[in-house]
Amino acid sequence: MNAPIDVTQLLPAWEHFRRATDIAPIRDEAHYVCMTQILEALLDEIGGNENHSAMGLVDIVGDLIEDYEIKRHPLPDATGIQALSFLMEQHGLRQGDLPEIGSQGVVSEILTGKRELNIRQVRALSERFGVSAATFV
Repeated sequence: MNAPIDVTQLLPAWEHFRRATDIAPIRDEAHYVCMTQILEALLDEIGGNENHSAMGLVDIVGDLIEDYEIKRHPLPDATGIQALSFLMEQHGLRQGDLPEIGSQGVVSEILTGKRELNIRQVRALSERFGVSAATFV
């Protein structure tokens, strides 16, 4: 986008969007719950399509959730893969116990950093473990 932004057109559009969605920096736990529901709805809408036009919005909402979680629910620094490893250990799971992610070989490649989680896998892990999708991003 190289053209200058016309703020006089942007601000009314932003205000309409803000009122309709309440997508903004998270203020409190109730807003956090709302934002995680929005993220889940967006993930449902796009399915596994990483080229979906709403992926930018998924990134924005995910970042807002992550910012809030870092401030309000700080966890030790961990990557998405470390979180997955921890959750697998906590639940007594082996690599072959995650068919929603892929074969044992795919899970192994993810855990060793040879492959990244895709949006479908992130969504499946979020649902399986009952944690925010941002945990794995």
